[in-house]
Amino acid sequence: MSHHHAHNHSGHSHGHGSSHGGDGHDHNDEIEPALQTLIWKQIDFECIRTLNESEPDQGAKIVEKTWPQRLSAEPKLVSDADEQLLMYVPFTGVVKLHAVLVRSSDHSSAPKTLKLFANRDDLDFSTASDLQPTQTLGLSRTAEIQELPVKRTLFGNTYNLNLFIADNFGDDVTTIYWIGFKGEFMNLNREPVEVLYEKAANPKDHTLIQGVGDMASQGTRHGM
Repeated sequence: MSHHHAHNHSGHSHGHGSSHGGDGHDHNDEIEPALQTLIWKQIDFECIRTLNESEPDQGAKIVEKTWPQRLSAEPKLVSDADEQLLMYVPFTGVVKLHAVLVRSSDHSSAPKTLKLFANRDDLDFSTASDLQPTQTLGLSRTAEIQELPVKRTLFGNTYNLNLFIADNFGDDVTTIYWIGFKGEFMNLNREPVEVLYEKAANPKDHTLIQGVGDMASQGTRHGM
């Protein structure tokens, strides 16, 4: 595939997304649960790479959009030589990924097939096409936010994620307005986890449970 042609798609102004038909919907009820698990501050934005983007750093800019900016039409990511895109997103620690969030449009330029590769930093279009992805997700042709749950057992120890847009709904180029992630974040140093275990490892200080104190004092096995 010739993904390196400097084709100018500036003429492809599809105009969708600026008048979002779902703006009349009440999004308040989805804000709180989303923010509780939204992975954003833990993304290494400066190291995001996107192959076949029509302008530099478009991919990073749509990931950098905050939750309140998720419905904005600009910036947007538009592919260049064809409809495929390959984005590398590194995290600053370990993520237990729960879902990928995508907003595109009700247009043929909307992404259709998303292949996820966890913990690979060596992918290009050739390898992404040939290798078995960690999981493949199907997207809908809609301007609504799509929350795509992943198999959590496959993404429980994720420190970077590759998103391969394999095709769209028939347009020459693919357009995406926002990409987000839901999950749990763990610092690489794991210090908060150790502190929690230390606090939980002193049951001998609590005398409310009768009949357990002698056992706890004899065999203090707190390495839970």
